[in-house]
Amino acid sequence: MKILLPGLALSLASLSFSASPSLAQVADPNHAVVLHAARLLDVASGQVVTPGEVLVRGERIVEAGARVTHPAGAEVIDLGDKTLLPGLIDAHVHLFLHPGAEDLQTVQESVPERTLIAASAAKADLMAGFTAERDMGTEGAGCADVAVRNAINKGMIPGPRLRVSCNAIDLTGGHEDAIGYNPAQHVLSNADYADSVEEIVKVIREQRKGGADFTKVYETGRDTFHDGVFQTPYQYSAEELKAAVTEAARVGGSVGSGHGVAVHATGEPGTGYAVAAGVASVDHAYQLSDATMAAMKAKNIYAVPTFAIAEYFADHAATPQRAENERAEQAYHAAEFRKQLAAGVPMAVGSDVGPFPHGTQARELELMVEYGMKPLAVLQADLLNGAKLLGWAGQIGELKPGFYADVIAVPGNPVEDISVLRKVAFVMKDGVVVVR
Repeated sequence: MKILLPGLALSLASLSFSASPSLAQVADPNHAVVLHAARLLDVASGQVVTPGEVLVRGERIVEAGARVTHPAGAEVIDLGDKTLLPGLIDAHVHLFLHPGAEDLQTVQESVPERTLIAASAAKADLMAGFTAERDMGTEGAGCADVAVRNAINKGMIPGPRLRVSCNAIDLTGGHEDAIGYNPAQHVLSNADYADSVEEIVKVIREQRKGGADFTKVYETGRDTFHDGVFQTPYQYSAEELKAAVTEAARVGGSVGSGHGVAVHATGEPGTGYAVAAGVASVDHAYQLSDATMAAMKAKNIYAVPTFAIAEYFADHAATPQRAENERAEQAYHAAEFRKQLAAGVPMAVGSDVGPFPHGTQARELELMVEYGMKPLAVLQADLLNGAKLLGWAGQIGELKPGFYADVIAVPGNPVEDISVLRKVAFVMKDGVVVVR
């Protein structure tokens, strides 16, 4: 998403890392930890177990329920009047962006500087309880996200487990191209150009060679919203998008793998073309036709609404008129979202965090409740559907034996009050305590 905002400086403090060794280490495979709290959420059933306990050994959960085995010598962490639940998942983040003029960040900040910013953002998201994320394009930093992912995986820096895409793919003159600058300066696009089927396939191959997990394609934009009418031009045909999906599938990007194709697609006909091509998710999804919604339900293609970013832009608009239009567009999207829910469109949770401060994106779950979903349904969309979308079903998103020990604790009961997710009091990722 490309919006111009007044520049906001990043303080040096925001780029610093904690000296705590727990933020960058690997769990001892022989060390047992018992987490105890007043409650535990069974995400799939929706049952809140009282009390709640989780037995962790190394990076994996061994037991979870009201009572678990307490091995001799186990470390017991009593979290008191809290609810234990799986670490949160954000399926649409931008680690390489921060509040301010998005287009100028990519011009004024070097890739090494932006990579350090991304590492700081990853830490902030983890500290807020997001233990898995999908980074939806580096916005001009190429495959620098691969380095961040690998550093996290090696325990060198703290952060969520990541799926990364390198740059997004875009048309010449498309949504993320550098438009409005002096052409003689040859300002680079924030995405990788592809103007034909052959070029799309070649770019995907280059990105996968660079370490990308999945492919992001800009399918629509720029959007207009006037007098209640939303319009957006498409960028690629259904046949061109199908070529992208086919190429991703060739190298392991099947349904549920986390290695397929995700599209930035706000409205028709682009959203319909993307669904016809068989993408993994339609991100933003402001406008879906009846046929597109039916196809998404049949194919289990996720919509990722990204309400939080639009709210932030409205609250920080340059003029009252701009704020009014942003809020009107958000109301339109919310009404369309309720239609999508009624039609049975599968939902996942993604905030588009980056242009608004990292670590604050639990607001997305609140807005999904505000606009029509029950708190439990939002939690299931985030944790169960998010795990499937990122290709980690059966490994994250639930507190079950054999799953990664990604566990958070919040005050109160999130099934009754989703806003408690903004008050995360404990974070464990891969069996390592990050916040306590």
